[in-house]
Amino acid sequence: MALAAVGQITSTASMTHNLAQCRTVIQKAVAAGAKGSIRRSTQSRQALFLPEASDYIGGSPDETKSLCKSVSQSQFLQGLQEEARKHRLPISVGVHEPSDDPKSKRIKNTLLWIDENGDIAHRYQKLHLFDLEIEGGPVMKESTVIEPGNDILPPFDSAVGKIGSMICFDLRFPEIALALKRQKADILLYPSAFTPQTGKVHWLPLLRARAIECQAYVIAAAQVGAHNEKRSSYGHSIIIDPWGEVLAELGGEGMDEPGVIFAKIDMEKLEKTRNEMPLLRRT
Repeated sequence: MALAAVGQITSTASMTHNLAQCRTVIQKAVAAGAKGSIRRSTQSRQALFLPEASDYIGGSPDETKSLCKSVSQSQFLQGLQEEARKHRLPISVGVHEPSDDPKSKRIKNTLLWIDENGDIAHRYQKLHLFDLEIEGGPVMKESTVIEPGNDILPPFDSAVGKIGSMICFDLRFPEIALALKRQKADILLYPSAFTPQTGKVHWLPLLRARAIECQAYVIAAAQVGAHNEKRSSYGHSIIIDPWGEVLAELGGEGMDEPGVIFAKIDMEKLEKTRNEMPLLRRT
């Protein structure tokens, strides 16, 4: 069996601070293995999953755009690549990247897979953007800053299984998850920065639904707490198995330290679930 470690942090506008939080999560994950809670046989089949926008969360659209750096210029990403190489630990992390279009006034929200050699082996660009306007509540317009991606990428092989990539608001559109399941994804990723208002009502039901209807593991690393005066995140990073059972979960507001949870990814259980109750979809 492989082991998934899922981190939870509170990103700010300081990438130095955010990298320090991620390093704390990495140290906790590595220490858990050193203490024997991760069996030697699974250490080489371990991966760490970090939230959406782990590099930074700005306090305004202008700040969000001004902080964006390419991989080659990002000390945050270079730091994570160094940690991946040092510990031979694959890392999934959500970041911001410049648009491929030099004329674009928007940037990309991407999910990167850093392999155990520290190389970026997979990149997914968020398809669905979070535009929210609740009466008497928060107003967020991600589409003013972020350009949407255009592709559902095929699942890729990893130390913990075949992974299908999505980001946060993609969770509300089951078509992506179902497309990834048809392509044999074992694990569905939803790194997120859910608002407390939507998270309290929708977070767990949607994640469990995706796990149950796709008969896949769901891993959702989440941002938590106050990022600035205007924005907070729900937290509750979670790992759910193909039967819809919660294997591990962190808390929400009030968690001041970077946290990490672990769960075993059991491919025999996944196959058993799919074989015993096959979902033969009629189209």
